[in-house]
Amino acid sequence: MSTQDASHSVGSLPDEWKRRVADFAASEVFDRMFREGMSLVEEAAAYLDGPGRIDSRTLSRELALVYAAESMEVTTRLMQSASWLVVQKAIREKDMKVEEAADEKFRLSEPTPPHVFGDVELPAELRALMARSQALYERIWRLDESLYSDSHQDGENPVMRHLDRLRSAAESGAFDPLSVWRNR
Repeated sequence: MSTQDASHSVGSLPDEWKRRVADFAASEVFDRMFREGMSLVEEAAAYLDGPGRIDSRTLSRELALVYAAESMEVTTRLMQSASWLVVQKAIREKDMKVEEAADEKFRLSEPTPPHVFGDVELPAELRALMARSQALYERIWRLDESLYSDSHQDGENPVMRHLDRLRSAAESGAFDPLSVWRNR
């Protein structure tokens, strides 16, 4: 089987996504993401339960409401991210089957764009948590979408399609400068 055939047949296997999920759950990349996610959960909890409470008391009533809403958003994003990470860990430890993890209840919904507040001055630590939790959630959502997809991304890659066309043209002799005289 040629390299070209192998790259296209991989995507045609119906269970390819299951292998991708299991491979990711067993990877060092997952380990780092898991540690990062859980660390961010702990950091957010420590801030919101400690210095964050003090910070929120110094805000005007309107800003305190914005603070409360944003802290709930941060908490929600982090809990959803942590849940997804725990499901992947369960796959790794064989406590859950990949097919079960593919159920919609374990998948992430598309991220919502972050709120824009203009001149609103929320505490710097909360703004940092907002940005970091949003970035983590978006990264995990993109992973979720690519890992649990039925289609293999390489087969849909326009660069690979173009390289395949170039390879076919080269194999047919299209780049042979002497072909003009040979075909006479």
